[in-house]
Amino acid sequence: MNQSAVGSLVPRQAPGSYGLPFVSAIRDRLDFYYFQGEAKYFESRVEKHGSTVLRINVPPGPFMARDPRVVAVLDAKSFPVLFDVDKVEKKNLFTGTYMPSTSLTGGFRVCSYLDPSEPTHTKVKQLLFSLLASRKDAVIPAFRSHFSSLLATVESQLVLAGKSNFNTLNDFTSFEFIADAYFGVLPSASDLGTTGPTKAAKWLIFQLHPLVTFGLPLILEEPLLHTVLLPPIFVSGDYKALYKYLYAAATKALDMAESLGLNRDEACHNLLFATVFNSYGGLKVMLPGILGRIAEAGEKFHQRLAAEVRTAVADAGGKVTIEALEKMELTKSAVWEALRLEPPVKFQYGRAKADMNIESHDAVFAVNKGEMLFGYQPCATKDPRVFGSTAREFVGDRFVGERSKLLQYAYWSNGRETESPSVDNKQCPGKNLVVLVGRLLVVELFLPVRHLHRRRRGRPAGHQG
Repeated sequence: MNQSAVGSLVPRQAPGSYGLPFVSAIRDRLDFYYFQGEAKYFESRVEKHGSTVLRINVPPGPFMARDPRVVAVLDAKSFPVLFDVDKVEKKNLFTGTYMPSTSLTGGFRVCSYLDPSEPTHTKVKQLLFSLLASRKDAVIPAFRSHFSSLLATVESQLVLAGKSNFNTLNDFTSFEFIADAYFGVLPSASDLGTTGPTKAAKWLIFQLHPLVTFGLPLILEEPLLHTVLLPPIFVSGDYKALYKYLYAAATKALDMAESLGLNRDEACHNLLFATVFNSYGGLKVMLPGILGRIAEAGEKFHQRLAAEVRTAVADAGGKVTIEALEKMELTKSAVWEALRLEPPVKFQYGRAKADMNIESHDAVFAVNKGEMLFGYQPCATKDPRVFGSTAREFVGDRFVGERSKLLQYAYWSNGRETESPSVDNKQCPGKNLVVLVGRLLVVELFLPVRHLHRRRRGRPAGHQG
């Protein structure tokens, strides 16, 4: 159905059902985590109701979330309503229908939980923009230093033992890299030593445990992780150690914060969240995803990447520069494609500011003021109505040349790839940095002659899951 035809349709209520209070929410949570899995949970309900906009329950439900009911937008056309801050409120919705205790963030509601209408949001996001701008020249050398060493270790382990775990190595390396790139001070050279990634992981788990499963038996995992929030006191020591490191390392950034009207304490808690949760947490997911997708793409695609990378670097006098990276069109496309298929943040939320209509490809739906809107991004970014029969496949050159027009449907940054983050929206302030880091990983894979693409038990070396 064409857009004008859809726009002329009479709005109707989204199909679906929330079922019985409490009982249905728990049943749906079990489907989500154990009986169906997250992708099948949404896909089966779309199929059942014949609609990509529908009413469902989302985890975690009782007892952590007061209200699990949402209107889900699960196609490429309806999904962007979640980015429109004129239509949806973002206050306290970063993790959706529940919110972790502010005791985990120094008593402050950090930027991710602020609506753009709140004055502190503008100050903190401007601080992040200023930090990124001030450290832009540090990113490439820091990444190459840390990850050339990591990949050399992976290659050595493959030769000696026939296997290597990229994820484990990446956890430590990404933590060192992001702190080095942002602040120029290695955590391992501070009082943190090598404990930073472990402390960070514990702190992340205490915020995200309602939305994940660790593969434990249901009878253990449900009461421990999905019923009540874990007490922040158990990670307070870890958080204080991370804060102590950052307060000392981020002196220049904290000076910038004060010039913007933020006190150093609140600014430091926000910088910690942006560094550890948003940046480090994102790299833990993104880099293994890019490696895995490219490793599975086949020898011919590897040859194309290697030729592009080596030619661009040779033309730049043997140096990896921003100018050289901009010439690597296939490399950038491959990174975007990996992010399309495996976005670091899969769930987005917003609360309707007023009664409004939402359009899918085939219908128009009425939403009431105050209703929670929810998006599962992989459904939207694998929409066959946009990406065709290969929507679920990795097509490395999908965004090359004229096909780059499809970038408007790449939503990994909490916004369209064709748009830019600002203090007035919730798009990731490090959007361009993320794509840069992804490209740098590809460069480090293919600039030297490496042998990291071998398979082990049907999966690329180093890729878990």
